[in-house]
Formats: sequence, structure tokens, C-alpha cells
Amino acid sequence: MVNLKYKCMKCGTCCSIPKDIEGNYIKRIPLYPEEVNKLIDIARERGIPLKVKEDLVFPDILNKKILVLTYRFILENSGYCIFHDPIVGCTIHENKPLSCQAYPLAIKRIDAFNLEISIDPLCNWIEKNYEKLKQLNLQNIKEIFSEEYENAITFLRKNKNLQLKIKKLEVEKKIKISRQISLDDFNRFLKEWDRIEIITKESQK
Repeated sequence: MVNLKYKCMKCGTCCSIPKDIEGNYIKRIPLYPEEVNKLIDIARERGIPLKVKEDLVFPDILNKKILVLTYRFILENSGYCIFHDPIVGCTIHENKPLSCQAYPLAIKRIDAFNLEISIDPLCNWIEKNYEKLKQLNLQNIKEIFSEEYENAITFLRKNKNLQLKIKKLEVEKKIKISRQISLDDFNRFLKEWDRIEIITKESQK
């Protein structure tokens, strides 16, 4: 058994998103619509600017609407989340997005029986304990990253529920998502069509 317990070092590594040589963000922090609403209220109370952009969207060609599933932060020139403080770290720890709560874990379902779990090597705690973390099994991960693992599973479940809701709306013929659409048409739809946020019942709890 690996005698470790993950604890955030408040270094701010996860509060920034590095860019590649072309200026594109290397990773993303997805935000659910209800999370954005909460962050907007917090930012307004503190008098700080919060900027987000649409992240995962689908064009509903039946109703001529853009379905928004998630958003993501637009970071300022510093590259840091506006809620990050260099001394105390995250200043919205109790209200931070679910993807942040799961960090440094990310989980993707491969099939009905298998999960793919990745651990961000850029996390300073991970780098510090790298030698001890080399041969982790699933039980080790659950024990070392107990809260983060549960949050990552919840994040995975929310993503699945969003996908299921889209499929259900399609089956009920309430929406129609085109599987073949040109980039020009897609960009035109983004400019011309109104938005509808897709929120699952689980997300509304």
C-alpha cells in the first residue's frame, strides 16, 4: 500500500492553462451552465470581471438553436483564473467547478466495465511524489485521491447524463443534430442562432 494522501499545495499550477507555440490553450476547464451562473454572482460581488466562452455546443437544425452544454474560462494575459490568489490559492474553494474539484484526476469511460484514469503530471504534488505514484492501481487511486476520485466520477456521470439527454431529445424528435455539417454553415449558425442551455436534473440539484 502506498502511504500517501493527496493534499492541494495551493501552488496555482492547476489555476492556469498553458498555451502551445501557436497560442492555443493546451487544456480546458469545462464549466456547466449552473456553475457559470454561480461564478457570475461571486465575481459580481467581488467586483472582478469574469469572462467565459461556449465550449461544447450542438446546432439544433430543427429549431435553429445552438444547444450549449458547457462553457470554459477566458483567461486574461496572466494566464490565471480570476479567482486565483498567489498566496492563498483558490479563493472559491467551496464553490469551484466540478472539474476543478476532481483535479488532478480526469476519468473517461472506455466501455461498460473499464475506466481510463489520467493524473495531471503538471501538478506539483504529483511531481513531488512521482516515484511513489508510478505503480498505482485503482484501489490506490481511490484511497490517495478519495475526494477527487468521487468528484471525477460525478463529473463523468454528469457528462454522460448530458449526452443521454441530447439523445433522448433526438429520439423524441424535439431536436435534430446534423452529423454532416460544413464548417462555414456551423460558424454561420453560431453567429445567427439563439442559445439554449442544456441542464440535466442532476445538474440542477
